Amino acid sequence: MRTVSRIAWIGALCIAASVATSCGGDLPSSDDGSSSVTDDLTGAPIDFEKERGPDGFVRCAAARLTATKVSEVDAEITRNEGLRAGNGATANLTGGTIKVYVHVIENASGAGAPTSAQINNQITVLNNSYKAQGWSFTLAGTDTTKNSTWYTVTPGSSAETAMKTALRKGTAADLNLYLANIGQGLLGWSTFPWDYSKSPKMDGVVILTASLPGGSAAPYNLGATATHEIGHWMGLYHTFQGGCTKTGDSVSDTPAEKAATFGCPAPNPDTCTGNKYPGVDPIHNYMDYTDDSCMTGFTSGQDTRMDSSYTTYRAGK
Repeated sequence: MRTVSRIAWIGALCIAASVATSCGGDLPSSDDGSSSVTDDLTGAPIDFEKERGPDGFVRCAAARLTATKVSEVDAEITRNEGLRAGNGATANLTGGTIKVYVHVIENASGAGAPTSAQINNQITVLNNSYKAQGWSFTLAGTDTTKNSTWYTVTPGSSAETAMKTALRKGTAADLNLYLANIGQGLLGWSTFPWDYSKSPKMDGVVILTASLPGGSAAPYNLGATATHEIGHWMGLYHTFQGGCTKTGDSVSDTPAEKAATFGCPAPNPDTCTGNKYPGVDPIHNYMDYTDDSCMTGFTSGQDTRMDSSYTTYRAGK
């Protein structure tokens, strides 16, 4: 098993250096097969992974993190846990209720909005997905904006900056969920908790409206895209982060996985073999790239990691 190192960062279906981006479509490609765009907010280059599934979706375009950044986050979480313990406080939250502000983006003619039932069903999916970890989600408000530029928003763009600057509500502890017909074929993307202090207005999750329960983005239309991206928002990596290495996704009880898995293969593949890497690939984990119907839960180690990240970067901020 891999060593627990409580950093949290490849999120939504993605991971990011300063603006996390997640999943789903063609991004401008560099010569080595990765994607490279510039973060409109900071001007810094963002290097994205590029994984296209056999169904044509890029389930996630994750920004690559440096080992230095990973170590910095790990050290900060560990240090903050020590400070809380030293003050006699409980080391981490072990769950709670997260307020969700939903921002619906339509095009200029008013097309593209989900139904209120779809939004409510998505909240239900989130509550079912995170119930075992002690987290619940409550709809704090919904607003609708007609804007054709924001309607096809992409990560790191001026449209993303403008949209989030205008619409974001609440504190670091509150989830802002943006629904749009996002461009480049993406399913969604997310920021990470440790980015909040630097860019609070950019914090949140953006997903393809068609990925909501009952949407048209089959096999990704049961609501698991939001579950996955919120996992990044809470500080999780993908299960295949690091591939067949000891540290992997920095969670000890998710078996090592060489690369993302698509579909829902049976039996489970085992891409990291030998005594050092026990267990088959965790294809039913919410942080892999499998079909929505294949995703069934998180591990106890991921639960601990989410608690640590949320407590360090979001609670009371």
